[in-house]
Amino acid sequence: MVKFQEAQLDRTFSALSDPTRRALLARLEEQGTVSVSELAQPFAMSLPAVMKHLDVLSQAGLITRTKTGRTVSCRLNADPMEEAMGWLARYQRFWTQRLDALEAMLNERRRDGGPDDGSRGGAGA
Repeated sequence: MVKFQEAQLDRTFSALSDPTRRALLARLEEQGTVSVSELAQPFAMSLPAVMKHLDVLSQAGLITRTKTGRTVSCRLNADPMEEAMGWLARYQRFWTQRLDALEAMLNERRRDGGPDDGSRGGAGA
């Protein structure tokens, strides 16, 4: 089970690492279900290039595609991002604790009149 979750997390971060794919996801978030041709319009690349980006997003589970007649439409599926957010939240807690400890240490030094109390000696002082 852990191996599957790790593979899914890898696919999610890999898909999100490209700015074009992030822009595609942003358009889907704003517009809901969008045809592939509409989705590709603002990008300065060929339709096959956009399709390759959509394939990566689809393999990561970040979009779903449906076909109605000859029209293929895409829709955002943000579920895989929840796992990624959970992974990132662990490190956010880590850095928050570290920065809080640093702030406390600096505040203590300022109260004690230590070297980081804002006063500067030397030339021009």
